Amino acid sequence: MRYAVLGTGVVGRTIADKVASLGHEVVVGTSDPQATLARTEPDGYGNPPFSDWQAQHADVRLLAFAEAAAFAETMINCTAGSGSLEALRAAGAANLAGKVLIDIANPLDFSQGMPPSLDPVNTDSLGEKIQRSFPDAKVVKTLNTMNAQVMVDPARVPGEHTVFVSGDDAEAKKAVSELLASFGWPAADILDLGDITTARGAEMLMPIWLRLWGALGHGDFNFHIVKAHPDA
Repeated sequence: MRYAVLGTGVVGRTIADKVASLGHEVVVGTSDPQATLARTEPDGYGNPPFSDWQAQHADVRLLAFAEAAAFAETMINCTAGSGSLEALRAAGAANLAGKVLIDIANPLDFSQGMPPSLDPVNTDSLGEKIQRSFPDAKVVKTLNTMNAQVMVDPARVPGEHTVFVSGDDAEAKKAVSELLASFGWPAADILDLGDITTARGAEMLMPIWLRLWGALGHGDFNFHIVKAHPDA
């Protein structure tokens, strides 16, 4: 399978590394590959520049968004939520049409400082905005409720815990669930919330996730949905 991971931050790098390790062909998309590779300073979170990462992942090419999207059979949006629509427009609607588009981004709004708020929220979601903007893509929201390392290695968190899936296309959700299983997620822990409007709830977990991160002092945790026995 050919995958394009859109976004060069920690989430994009972590996902690209994992997908490539599973034997898939992977490219990473960015707005300006030359500018991305020319950066030599750490990013705002202290992470090393992308060029350092790619030096250790020579099999993963860095392409412009449109080239990456044209190459891929499946795309994974790991861009910052505030720039996701712009990035996907640059990727091109024709290059997204008919393809599964996995959306991991959260619509974090830092305009009022920390902690960030969400925009949109309550009556809309980033997942829905992406689906409306690209109606021919098969948008599936997932993995946005946890740390990037937990996304690709659920065993980092002991015991059972839950990953959510939202989307309008049943076959697309099935394909994404299979990818999640290849990451190590047991089928019983993959919870299909329903259509793409249910992405609102998944995105609205971010404020409590951020507070938990602050309280715990690390990101190796996740949510677990405990279901009562039908006969209880």
